[in-house]
Amino acid sequence: PAPADDFNMAATGRKENRFQVHSLLVLLGVLTSVPFSGSEAQKKPNIVILFADDLGYGDLPMYGHPTSSAPHLERLAQGGMVFTQFYSSSPVCSPSRAALLTGRYQVRSGVWPGVFWADSTGGLPLSETTIAEVLKTQGYDTAIIGKWHLGVGVNQTYLPTNQGFDYYYGVPYSHDMCPCPVCFWPKVPCGLNDNCDSQWTGCPVYENDRIVQQPADLLTLSSRYVEKATRFIQTSADQGKPFLLYLAFQHTHHPQFAGVEFTNTSARGKFGDALLELDWAVGEVLGALQQTMVQANTLVFFTSDNGPSLRNEQRGGNAGLLKCGKGTTYEGGQRVPAIAYWPGVIPAHSRTTELASTLDLFPTLTNLAGAALPSGVTLDGVDMMPVLQSKHSLRDTFFYYPTSPDPKYGLYAVRYKQYKAHYYTQGEVNSNPNNHDQDCRPSAKLTRHDPPLLFNLNDDPSEQFNLGNISEYQQLLKTIDSKKVEFEKTVVWGKSQIAGSSPDAEPCYNKGCSPFPQCCHTPQWWWA
Repeated sequence: PAPADDFNMAATGRKENRFQVHSLLVLLGVLTSVPFSGSEAQKKPNIVILFADDLGYGDLPMYGHPTSSAPHLERLAQGGMVFTQFYSSSPVCSPSRAALLTGRYQVRSGVWPGVFWADSTGGLPLSETTIAEVLKTQGYDTAIIGKWHLGVGVNQTYLPTNQGFDYYYGVPYSHDMCPCPVCFWPKVPCGLNDNCDSQWTGCPVYENDRIVQQPADLLTLSSRYVEKATRFIQTSADQGKPFLLYLAFQHTHHPQFAGVEFTNTSARGKFGDALLELDWAVGEVLGALQQTMVQANTLVFFTSDNGPSLRNEQRGGNAGLLKCGKGTTYEGGQRVPAIAYWPGVIPAHSRTTELASTLDLFPTLTNLAGAALPSGVTLDGVDMMPVLQSKHSLRDTFFYYPTSPDPKYGLYAVRYKQYKAHYYTQGEVNSNPNNHDQDCRPSAKLTRHDPPLLFNLNDDPSEQFNLGNISEYQQLLKTIDSKKVEFEKTVVWGKSQIAGSSPDAEPCYNKGCSPFPQCCHTPQWWWA
């Protein structure tokens, strides 16, 4: 395995916790120098989840991008395992985050249709069990740093500190859901085409349940995320407690941004600058694990919430050889990069073609922590440890829900082994109204396919050659259809939490001030 010291530091009101969890987008897991064995009593592993935003399958150098630079992620990949067939549960933000934290498809928890907005009154239901709650039953410290995007609510009901996390620091939704005047050092405007929402309050930065900056200063936001994340690691390590760090980046969602150290430093332009800042943050976290001497007992897992936002063109990310991007149930919308690192457990320089998903993190981490899975709850994930140890996956199916699911239509597509059947297809604005592939455009309306479109993703990951009308595949289509019917029988759609909205739900440092929303800002206002 790559030695931990290869990671150079680039710069110096809750619901009852029924379970305890370590939830992070990237799992830096190292139990000991001895490979993990379920029969051996070992110290509970730390868990780090590193979750990128809108980072596409083709955006990283180890996935083939010719001008992206991400040296710390490359070292992570060299020391661990790269996934080539890893899926997010949804092609958009909020539902994919709900599924990661609960191990359940978003329609079960009510995080549908679409995403939460700045004025949404709903959120991830408090009745849902998060991985943080599970890990807390095993003595874990839990923290989320970064983008939450699972609701705030009128009375801050849905913030992470009410969902099993001991500590929260970050922006509670996407940073384009507020005015965004400055994105690059020193005062470079974000640009007129970045689709920021000027009708809402400035982006708030929360520390636990208190707004500590509004509007958020994007030029220093990443460095503050790093400071909070590394301090959390240090504190937990000093106390000898296992921890779950869920570091959910704003990068590389549009509008991209970067501070003084990374502005105009990438061959890939503004997107590349933002990616470099994300990569630096990864390096700082890995350096903190080394410095606190917990790297050998930490699982790190890096992935993305969904595919790239192609509507932003040069600054929108890249799906590589996959079809379409964010918002669609084509491969570019939900197949995402993923890297797992755990010296002594996960083989270095390894690459897996096994099927896996963000849904699988919940049962995997629960089992690693020695916790019980929640009773009476339907889970959609499977334990991923066999894959991490270069064995076969326990998963042979994956089910695709669109951006805005509807019980009338249900699943849009089903993957079974290497075959994928599309029952419905639909383009989406985030895959670019001018996409060269007309199937991706929002003008490509909802279309039912009978028989379904069928693709062999091992041979044809770009979904170009339909096998659905060939006689020799008809029995296979019947098998896939039976898998679909069997799964949908288990689905009880949760009441939608996304429909409600109110100005009272918009985060505002000066509640009740006037003129709203411009008056909502902290006293030290960098923007002025």
